Amino acid sequence: MVPQKQSRQTYTGLLHYVLFVALFVATTWMFHALLLPRIVEYFFVSQFKPTTGKALVNFRGVYATPSAEGEKYAGMEVRKEYINREYIFDFTGKPRNEKEHGYTKAAGEWLVKAPKLGEDPIILEPFGFVILSLDIGFLVAILLTLLLPPSVGLMSAKVEEAIEETKAKVRIQTGFSEEVINVLVMRDEELAVLDWETIRRVFAHVWERTMPEEQAASSKYPLKFEGIFGPETDPVRFRREILDNRIREHFSDFVAREIVDARAAQAWRQNRFRIGKALRLYMSHHFAEEYSNAVTGMAYGGAALLIIAIGIRGLKFIPATRPTLILFAIFLEFSMLTLLAFTLFYTEAEERVDKMLKKMEDAARGQLETLEQQSRDIHRLAEALEGGTTELIRKRVEQAITEYLTSDDSVKRMVAEEISQKILIGIREAVESRANEGKG
Repeated sequence: MVPQKQSRQTYTGLLHYVLFVALFVATTWMFHALLLPRIVEYFFVSQFKPTTGKALVNFRGVYATPSAEGEKYAGMEVRKEYINREYIFDFTGKPRNEKEHGYTKAAGEWLVKAPKLGEDPIILEPFGFVILSLDIGFLVAILLTLLLPPSVGLMSAKVEEAIEETKAKVRIQTGFSEEVINVLVMRDEELAVLDWETIRRVFAHVWERTMPEEQAASSKYPLKFEGIFGPETDPVRFRREILDNRIREHFSDFVAREIVDARAAQAWRQNRFRIGKALRLYMSHHFAEEYSNAVTGMAYGGAALLIIAIGIRGLKFIPATRPTLILFAIFLEFSMLTLLAFTLFYTEAEERVDKMLKKMEDAARGQLETLEQQSRDIHRLAEALEGGTTELIRKRVEQAITEYLTSDDSVKRMVAEEISQKILIGIREAVESRANEGKG
């Protein structure tokens, strides 16, 4: 039998966030302090090194064109008499002065000088690349915590919560029980070994619930569940090719995608390296829904900062030889636009137009079907009772509606009140008609 409650449901706690922040800070520091200088150095040296004449000489981390006698001092600390100062690439972070080294820069700064960049050297500060380091640290922390168990990994716990949240939304939108939802989102390997009687019962229930109205009303409709599903039927293929399509047609494409994505995320539970499936569920059915507006706002904010920085540069308030602030604004806007693009990539198209309406429609469909059944039961009860039982019937109706719809949602309360009134009016008329017939 399929368990009614998932024991693997987890929630994020302080430990998750502490570990995530620790990984984020450690990775950011390692990249910014150890890898970033080498990456930036490689970029500038490869792009602006001399193409003719003397090659660059390495003076303990400083690449420069040597003087007439400078080549024999390769590997030693750079000095003024060792270089001709036409090409200088200094990413060491050490302070330099004109008298001793032939050029000037402060500690913690980088210096680049090449004819293609102008006559004056370009001074860069690592601060201009801090956004890039933060991006790398954040990305690595996300990937690592996706691989860790949900008990300690923040993103693993977030995906687990997204799986349970998606299953709960499908239950509300379809009216299916938890057992049915568990079978619908079960991995193919688990479904293949599930006992046939459970599969048949669940599949038959989904089949009947997704029966088109015109087909259900016709007693001559030839396609019956028992005629196409038997012990020899492949349940995995039947679920994928038939039930998924019936759910898509009866409810909506959005509900079908929720089921398929939740099913795919089950594969990530089995193999943590299948992070693409976990990210799709989390981004499509949680992050994009909750934070799309915030991401868009941050992208516009980054664009505003970039415009201000470029405007200040155009007014000459930022010298061309010190473009650190411009680099910072560029990397910030790059990060925001990348996050926006990633969010839009996983945003369902239906969500951007009428997702709210479609969700309400899906939720109301399952509720109304149940209410219709309750209405028929109440009418049969009224017919079986005698004339003086109006108060008893009213209490039974109110109790049924209250037990079924206990949500604080104003739309559900309005639907419950309207249906209750209509049912009471119908019962009252039926009882009065029966009483009049008895007097006659």
